[in-house]
Amino acid sequence: MKIFGHRGFSGEYPENTMLAFRKAVEAGADGIELDVQLTKDLVPVIMHDELVDRTSSGTGYIRDFICEEIEQLDCSYPDRFQGKYGVQKIPTLEEYLVWMKEEAVNIVTNIELKNNIYYYGGMEKKVIEMVRRYGLEKRIILSSFNGASVVECKRKDDSIECGFLVGRYLENAGVYARMCGVEYYHPNLEFLTEQHVKNCSENGVGVNVYTVNEEEDMRRMKKWGVNTIITNFPDRGRRIADERCV
Repeated sequence: MKIFGHRGFSGEYPENTMLAFRKAVEAGADGIELDVQLTKDLVPVIMHDELVDRTSSGTGYIRDFICEEIEQLDCSYPDRFQGKYGVQKIPTLEEYLVWMKEEAVNIVTNIELKNNIYYYGGMEKKVIEMVRRYGLEKRIILSSFNGASVVECKRKDDSIECGFLVGRYLENAGVYARMCGVEYYHPNLEFLTEQHVKNCSENGVGVNVYTVNEEEDMRRMKKWGVNTIITNFPDRGRRIADERCV
């Protein structure tokens, strides 16, 4: 079972920051899960919410800022961490990919395209071109709650693995993903059953489940044979994944 840091090591550090990504790697994560939105000038930046309000010093929609303005914001999640880690900036996807290629050379990254609430036209093309530019096609998983966007990613570059993000019960998920040519099913832990995992396995589809933070749930996912748990606490996940079966 692999361990992906959900928005980095977001249980202890400001989410979707380079600090959180570095700390996840230090904690033994096999990969990082992060979220991408587009600025007004169509630059892919890393942030979960469409609004910058929750985790940054700014207010408003990402799509209404140009990248230069976004980079002036402090995204240290002040309401939660109260300046504990100093000023943190909103990373661009390109900044992250450079780090991944040059420093975090052993990790995989799950890029979630945040286009299910507000659809960013051309996001798939921009992200895929950037991944190709850095030669990272084999170390990337593209996912989205927007199933059409996932299928579009496969159409544009079948060599990059993709996953359907689903936040509800979905029967025959393995059949659905296989018929669409998609490699992974990314379910919410709350709605995952052992039978779902079995169905995916029988159809050659991997299961990367989110967000798994409790040790009991981690052990259950390990027993069920999921491919990856996406967790806010990659240190905890690493320890459970490395436990010897009794």
